[in-house]
Amino acid sequence: MVTVSEIFRSIQGESTYAGMPCVFVRLAGCDLRCAWCDTPYAFTGGRRMTVDEAVAAVEGFGCRLVGVTGGEPLLQAGVYALMRRLRERGLMVLLETGGHVSVERVPDGVVKILDVKCPGSGESGRMHWPNLDRLQPADEVKFVILDRADYEYARGVVERHGLVSRCAAVLFSPVFGALPPADLAAWILEDGLAVRMQLQLHKLIWGAHARGV
Repeated sequence: MVTVSEIFRSIQGESTYAGMPCVFVRLAGCDLRCAWCDTPYAFTGGRRMTVDEAVAAVEGFGCRLVGVTGGEPLLQAGVYALMRRLRERGLMVLLETGGHVSVERVPDGVVKILDVKCPGSGESGRMHWPNLDRLQPADEVKFVILDRADYEYARGVVERHGLVSRCAAVLFSPVFGALPPADLAAWILEDGLAVRMQLQLHKLIWGAHARGV
């Protein structure tokens, strides 16, 4: 069983898969309270579904790319069976996780998009650092950046852990509406960082507070 906040089809707004049609399975529940969180409605509530019900709902959209997200999806024991079943059905599965829960049990073939929390989130002390040692070549690491201090923190993590050479992409994303994208772009260019700057495409299309997009 899993507790589902919502299942919907949209355009993937982040990662190297940005711009692609994607079905999102947003699981309910999170034990972090990031200062810039844009999905607080997923903290509580949700509908209990069997794995078979969730998979059937996903397949009903006829889309091959699936994003398992939250909340924090890895807090639910049923998420591992869900991801395995989706992979068995031949779907491409992206897991969006906050980085503070071990990814050791994530099934093979699932692309992990690991969010390393910066100090501006208020949750940087919760990071489970061994997760970086479990990165596979197809995985991606994301930093959501509020200000210059967050940028410096993210740059340090990238350099200390050699992330650019260890995963498919290192993503730097400005907090929507807080950090001007031009500022983040300038910092990356000044330092010559081999990271990918990203904007949240779904917010540019539908706005900052739209649900189910």
